[in-house]
Amino acid sequence: MPEAADTPSVVSRRTTVPTWLVVALACAGQFLVVLDVSVVNVALPSMRTGLGLSPAGLQWVVNAYAIAFAGFMLLGGRAGDLYGRKRMFLVGLGLFTLASLGGGLAQEGWQLLPARAVQGLGAAVLAPSTLTLLTAAVPEGAARARAIATWTAVGAGGGAAGGLVGGVLVDVLDWRWVLLINVPVGALVLAGSVLWLSESRAGDGRRLDLPGALLVTAGLATLAYGISQTEAEGWTASATLLPLLAGLLLIALFLLVEARTAAPLMPLGLLRLRSVASANAAMFLSGSAMFCMWYFMTLYAQNVLHYTPLQAGVALVPSSLSVVVGSKVAPRLMRVAGARTVAALGTLVAAAGFGWQSTMSAHEAYVTAIMTPGILMMFGAGLATTPLASLATSGAAPGDAGVVSGLINTSRTMGGSLGLAAMSTVAASGTGPGHGPEALTDGYALAFRASTAVLLCGAVLILAWLPRKNAEASAAPAARAHSTTSRG
Repeated sequence: MPEAADTPSVVSRRTTVPTWLVVALACAGQFLVVLDVSVVNVALPSMRTGLGLSPAGLQWVVNAYAIAFAGFMLLGGRAGDLYGRKRMFLVGLGLFTLASLGGGLAQEGWQLLPARAVQGLGAAVLAPSTLTLLTAAVPEGAARARAIATWTAVGAGGGAAGGLVGGVLVDVLDWRWVLLINVPVGALVLAGSVLWLSESRAGDGRRLDLPGALLVTAGLATLAYGISQTEAEGWTASATLLPLLAGLLLIALFLLVEARTAAPLMPLGLLRLRSVASANAAMFLSGSAMFCMWYFMTLYAQNVLHYTPLQAGVALVPSSLSVVVGSKVAPRLMRVAGARTVAALGTLVAAAGFGWQSTMSAHEAYVTAIMTPGILMMFGAGLATTPLASLATSGAAPGDAGVVSGLINTSRTMGGSLGLAAMSTVAASGTGPGHGPEALTDGYALAFRASTAVLLCGAVLILAWLPRKNAEASAAPAARAHSTTSRG
């Protein structure tokens, strides 16, 4: 989300461009970013075979993208405010497209992983500008509401379509095409954006917090690497302890920089608000469990049940769609039961799905092995995410809405990155010495049991810490006063 979407913007219009064309270009950029999160999952087994990746290396195909995306997302929104949303849209899309080309042509694992990280960086610069370009082009009212609904639907559709598109590309062509397909599409959107998008910026004069972005990204990556080392080295080995300590030190330095800089990437004062702090903590826990679902379900479908990539992609479509359904149902339930109750309910539904999935076997029917538990997991995820985002922004001042929205997205992605590293280690420890379907199933099942425990802890945290509706209302004046004081 843009950090200063509510700030008056300076807009430059070269020609009168149809609004639908601006909306289409912004949505195309958003679609590419969201699609790339899910399209790669189905190709993971083929990538491992093609490049000779280890299990630890395979998780970094996902994490390299996610960590760079999470670490630089808030910076990307601020850069758009300062230097122009169109300019940052073009820079981000250019980086994303070039990195997709590099990843698709990679001949070794060490070539693919940096390309995925640059893809994540490009996505972090691109994604915040997609919404701000849209809102700058469409006036407030019903037209803007329709445009934002289209943008949201395209994002959800990208996530739902990713598995299916990835399966078709891997089956018909090659795993490389899950990355190479971005090149012609990205080039087409780039050309259209250069010709038809208008520039806009917030013009508030605040500088970029580049040190903060570098520190938090390096800290996350180092922590994730340290966690992944426990699989081979154990928790007490220096190869594990040194990166873990270094990662914690980098995160501590990040917090120190944020406390002292005039324009922080993450305003720590906002975390004094109960609604913001508790919702972000819950989102972090939720992300750490739910993010790895796609990773393990894809490996289970192909490595254990012997699905083709296309069959695996089709098998996960009901789960993808259930996220959209959960997100649509959540606002209606919130009006009846309240945001906190719905968030807890969604988390418990997801935990039930994860618990069911942890009973998996090496020989099981699709309906009970993948479809039904997958629907529960992802319906619960959609049900919980909307109220958590609502609670996170409910106590913040209007001027902080953008950064709070970006912060909760960052918390979810950061939690997912560290959760994937941790759950991959758990799965490896449960696999044992064998590498057959039964041994792999034991490891995946242990990871789902661990995720179930994390989600149950998240539900307890939600019920114990998240504010009730009346507490949210009383927090808003305090938040506005705090925001005014901190800016003064």
